[in-house]
Amino acid sequence: MPSLSVMTHLEAPTGLAAIAAAAGATRGVAPVERWDPAHCGEIDILIRADGIWMHEGSPIGRAEMVRLFSTVLRKDADGYCLVTPVEKLGIRVEDLPFRAVAMEAGGDILRFVTDVGDLVEAGPDHPLVVQTDPATGEPAPRLHVRGDLWARVVRSVFYELVERAAVVDETLTVASGGVMFALGPRGVGLEQDHET
Repeated sequence: MPSLSVMTHLEAPTGLAAIAAAAGATRGVAPVERWDPAHCGEIDILIRADGIWMHEGSPIGRAEMVRLFSTVLRKDADGYCLVTPVEKLGIRVEDLPFRAVAMEAGGDILRFVTDVGDLVEAGPDHPLVVQTDPATGEPAPRLHVRGDLWARVVRSVFYELVERAAVVDETLTVASGGVMFALGPRGVGLEQDHET
């Protein structure tokens, strides 16, 4: 594939170049739900469980590039993919594509920041779900970001949620956007019990 710098106006970028071009043109999250391109195969991109994006076995070192790719990410019935108006390329994701790495509370809203810079307010459109990891028995919290894309809530942020929690019917809960979210049974898999 020719480099973007030497392409003529007749050559359209493909693969990573096309994805970067589409993401850069959108300035924010691309309208990927409106695009229906042909599936063009797989690209060797892996989003590891720790949030590191890998390309051909090496970390993508530029945060701006990861952010651009995250804006054209979608999850379809056949898995995760990067999408442009004319191309769809499958990628692999070990756990969830994003991680909620920070949280702030303002009024009755809990706001989360993801590792790719998304700001998400928990509420009816962005639920906070806590399941139990079957392998470890530990809480596995996640936050809806957009489409069918979720962020794993990192342990330190989850403990901030636990600190804010109230006990309702023996369940630790937090409220945001008028919705009560269950964190888990009091004392099960959590380091502290909380009194109301």
